[in-house]
Amino acid sequence: MIREFSAGGLVVRRMRGRDHLAVVLVKNGTVMALPKGHIDPGETAAEAAEREVREEAGLQGRMVEKLGDVKYWYVRGGDRVFKIVRFFLFQYVSGSVRDYQREEVDGAEWIPLEDAPRLLAYRGEKDMARAALSATAGAR
Repeated sequence: MIREFSAGGLVVRRMRGRDHLAVVLVKNGTVMALPKGHIDPGETAAEAAEREVREEAGLQGRMVEKLGDVKYWYVRGGDRVFKIVRFFLFQYVSGSVRDYQREEVDGAEWIPLEDAPRLLAYRGEKDMARAALSATAGAR
């Protein structure tokens, strides 16, 4: 069994009176997901999440809190891989989703946070969007 660890971020920004979430488009723009990726040597999960948000979505955020872990299995080259992705909530600081990293993702955009549990493709990421909704509601 192979174990993999990654980190990702949910960047929330208040626009036009509503909270919005930065998402990335992958698989030829057909799948809406959260910015995430491998943790580099010497990096903490929070630092990796901040870097992935900057690289994939073109945004700088300020870490607010750890939201939780998403755990799942997948098969790569015939090997079973157990993956853990640690997600963090970020408050938007600067940057533009137009500056997404074209080598990694097919696009980046803002969606209303309240719609994220429905629009995101992966179950664990839908759960993280719900956690972000709860965290931001408590902050108001």
